[in-house]
Amino acid sequence: MLMLLVLVLAGFLGIELIRKIPSQLHTPLMSGSNAISGITIFGAIVATALDGPVSQVLAALAVAAAMANVVGGYLVTSRMLAMFSAKPKPHGKSGGAS
Repeated sequence: MLMLLVLVLAGFLGIELIRKIPSQLHTPLMSGSNAISGITIFGAIVATALDGPVSQVLAALAVAAAMANVVGGYLVTSRMLAMFSAKPKPHGKSGGAS
């Protein structure tokens, strides 16, 4: 019961922290979140070796959720970085002779 309480409180705290972060910091924080999710994936893979079907199912769900977070984080980070990269100039017809 105590672990469930910690999970719920951590969820509320995370939501409140994310709401108060300026948009300029979202990309660096997403990179940190991806690193933490990588650690979560490792721990969940190790947890799949535990005995009992319930722990194995929960560990598999943890792997799936963490992988979704990592993939989504990289996609969002890539898209945000693409917004700030220089756009290639179109090669139009020039007025000079070639």
